[in-house]
Amino acid sequence: ALGKDADISPLKHAIIKGLKEKAGAITAEMLAAGADPLTVVSEEVIPALDKVGEGFEKKTMFLPQLLMSAEASQYAFEQIKTEMNKRPGESVSRGKFVIATVKGDIHDIGKNIVKLLLENYGFDVEDLGRDVPPETVLEAVKSTGAKLVGLSALMTTTVPAMEETIKLLRKEAPDVRIVVGGAVLTQEYADKIGADHYAKDAMATVRYACEMADR
Repeated sequence: ALGKDADISPLKHAIIKGLKEKAGAITAEMLAAGADPLTVVSEEVIPALDKVGEGFEKKTMFLPQLLMSAEASQYAFEQIKTEMNKRPGESVSRGKFVIATVKGDIHDIGKNIVKLLLENYGFDVEDLGRDVPPETVLEAVKSTGAKLVGLSALMTTTVPAMEETIKLLRKEAPDVRIVVGGAVLTQEYADKIGADHYAKDAMATVRYACEMADR
């Protein structure tokens, strides 16, 4: 159904279908023909990812497709970054984002998807990995100057570690915004442990990050 839309450009189509080499090649051609890198991001890459994200939310597209599309957009972004680096004074970064799976939790598939999507949307992501102690998260926030932190917990037993991390950040880095996600969390729980935002999935995290960055 996605291929039938009249407004789907070759680049959007390549990203939606997860054709990474093609996405890279089309982007390179567009840039060589004089397209503005930031316009390619805002009018081609991000709308294509949004479409995939919508499909994922409506369950018309599934995780493997989401990952393939994210990877295809990564190929497009590589071309865009290369082009941007040739031009002085232009930057695609929307700011720094620290992401971690909390102490005691060893799952990171969800976090990795969020990282990939955030990078695709222009964030500079500091990925601390999994099983990360609260102090490490705080140190990363201080050293990067990040305004946003994403914490993930996929086991009920590690939610207290998430709460502990939030408490430490509130005390030592009160300006940072904290978004939490993971299979075991709910809005209610996120409120209870003092998070700024609960993200039910990867796209929700990205949306929140973009809203905060665009303020």
